[in-house]
Amino acid sequence: MLSRLFAPKVKVSAHCDLPCGVYDPAQARIEAESVKAVQEKMAANDDPHFQARATVIKEQRAELAKHHVSVLWSDYFKAPHFEKYPQLHQLVNDTLKALSAAKASTDPKTGEKALELIAEIDKIFWETKKA
Repeated sequence: MLSRLFAPKVKVSAHCDLPCGVYDPAQARIEAESVKAVQEKMAANDDPHFQARATVIKEQRAELAKHHVSVLWSDYFKAPHFEKYPQLHQLVNDTLKALSAAKASTDPKTGEKALELIAEIDKIFWETKKA
């Protein structure tokens, strides 16, 4: 009797953890834009204290961008997405590697590369939202 009382009345399903609307590559893009901006500011300022603070901020932002890309890969994208976009696994891996390179570098070109790859993920993401 108790099992019937506490049994769900309505069953719902979603292809992600929550009904859609909580995932967006924009989060990764914003963090990667911050990485690139910090890299540019570092090139224009040789104060060692500024450089130290900027390095910490750049590395934190790069880690956050990696986190957001990883969440998309593990929580949002599902088997049908990987079947339709077979390059997606490699693209995510390349993006994470590019963000690691940007984290370790002061060269804004590494930040730009990460942004380009995030833009590719973004394009695929929004194509999946149309389906």
